[in-house]
Amino acid sequence: MLMVDVISVGANPTSIWGMTNRERTRRISRTILAPSAKPGTEGLILANDDYIVDPLLLAYAQEQPPMLLVRDGIPILAKLADPAQREPVETAMRGEPMPADLSIQRVAIDDRFTLYNRGLRKRVHPTVMRLDPSTVRAVERETYFGAYKGVTDLLTKYLWPEWALVLTRIAASLGMPPNLVTAIGLANCIAATLCFWFGSYWLGMAFALVFMVLDTVDGKLARCTITSTKAGSRFDHRIDLIHPPFWWAAWVYGLISWNLALSRPVLTLTLTALVLGYVVDRLIERGFIKRHGFHVHVWHRLDSDFRLIGARRNPNMVILFVAMLFSRPDIGIVAVATWTMLSLAFHAVRLAQAELRRSKGVEIRSWLS
Repeated sequence: MLMVDVISVGANPTSIWGMTNRERTRRISRTILAPSAKPGTEGLILANDDYIVDPLLLAYAQEQPPMLLVRDGIPILAKLADPAQREPVETAMRGEPMPADLSIQRVAIDDRFTLYNRGLRKRVHPTVMRLDPSTVRAVERETYFGAYKGVTDLLTKYLWPEWALVLTRIAASLGMPPNLVTAIGLANCIAATLCFWFGSYWLGMAFALVFMVLDTVDGKLARCTITSTKAGSRFDHRIDLIHPPFWWAAWVYGLISWNLALSRPVLTLTLTALVLGYVVDRLIERGFIKRHGFHVHVWHRLDSDFRLIGARRNPNMVILFVAMLFSRPDIGIVAVATWTMLSLAFHAVRLAQAELRRSKGVEIRSWLS
């Protein structure tokens, strides 16, 4: 049961991402606020139904003492402990003047108001926008990009956000659950693996491209429609975690079809670097999180910048694409193996540096926190 009751004030008929704002607020309260509720956060939250607010802002309000979050003089969210304050706050949310003697802290949501989103690894200005038929497209765009990770690879960050926005809108309008998008992506992932195995690299990269874009869409769809689940997140994460070594191994085998099979010593080194290097690199990332409580990619600005090009699936596919332009898939996969080991070395050094600083009593903090 929620320790904080969330009540929408007003009746806005405008839909966003296939649902009314009231339904969106209900989903946030059940799927985001309820699991994170802590003792001492009891009370009542009033949400102005005329405004779309960031789920992060609702979670922030839940943890605060009684307060009003105000935008341009209009109450957007109110965390109340005294039931007697409910009526005047509701009246103010409907456009009436707020009583001057209302004894409650007021916090302005302006350009200086920021929160750290740990899940998306970025500091943000929480979305607060008026919702009406004329603003739906702008609100959807704002909430979509608000659901984007701040630290990710260069393709996800720069190449296909607009493609994925169109597909996310289509999926939401069709009422597609995020897990269905993930399943379609998985089918393309398997098809890409088979194509690589038989040396059909261009066709395989086409399937891989669909999968990689859908890998962005499913997460954005879940966040924008407030339908994220632990099971769905695990499903998506395990696919992301498991498939890259299979792609690289299939690519190596496919070289036989091109009469470019690697010699035995080069084959052994390449596969070892691709598979073992990938596994150890992910273990280092997990170890950093366990030791310091946040991802290595958000430790310093350097780490966030390196995440753009580090040897993960998408940057590796760029290397292979360039190699295919010259019809040298063999050089491409050896280059991926080499880059994997260099990325591993970078993260190993960063982990060692963090441990050294910690041993000297230096606090290890994310530059985004």
